[in-house]
Amino acid sequence: VRDPLPLPPHIDPAAIKDFDYRRVYATGHFRHDQEMLIGPRLNEGKDGYLVITPLEREGDGTTVLVNRGWIAKKFKDQKTRVDGLPMGEITVEGLLREPWKKNMFTPDNSPETKEFYFPDVAQMAALTGSQAVWVEETMAPNLMTSWDREARGIPIGRAPEVNLRNNHAQYIFTWYALAAATSIMLWMVVKKPPTDVARKVRQNKDWS
Repeated sequence: VRDPLPLPPHIDPAAIKDFDYRRVYATGHFRHDQEMLIGPRLNEGKDGYLVITPLEREGDGTTVLVNRGWIAKKFKDQKTRVDGLPMGEITVEGLLREPWKKNMFTPDNSPETKEFYFPDVAQMAALTGSQAVWVEETMAPNLMTSWDREARGIPIGRAPEVNLRNNHAQYIFTWYALAAATSIMLWMVVKKPPTDVARKVRQNKDWS
């Protein structure tokens, strides 16, 4: 896993696709008053939300959007999860990402009522005065830590490792394996010695 790089003060949103999944870090303080929840989102079969909080950085004053992770549905109200609202300066490590796009079944976001169903980064940035930059906060995978966070309403971040599956290579391997197996079976059938019945039939000159 690569070491995280400091997130530059100003980022061209059009260039993010070239740095997708790049590990970064940024220091600042969370604007909990501008928090947004995306949901419903399932985690291990449980209903909940993704917590999106602008991070206002010290010094340059620029702000980026941080996907802090998942919380259970019962912690939707901030008042129920005081432990999940860190105050003061904090350093966030995460992945610079191009978020997923909405599909035809996803409802439109309603910023007026703070109801979000998918991450429209440009929309969220305009709403909070942030840069259109999306960082997914990461944490080391640990079952006990995740249970503790879930119980206290602290967002559960994603793992820093990225496992991209190459399905095309898998399909090619599968088809070649099937073709090879079929060829071997055909060869075995052709080379199989004739049975006694087949031998007698061949030797019967009166067969017609």
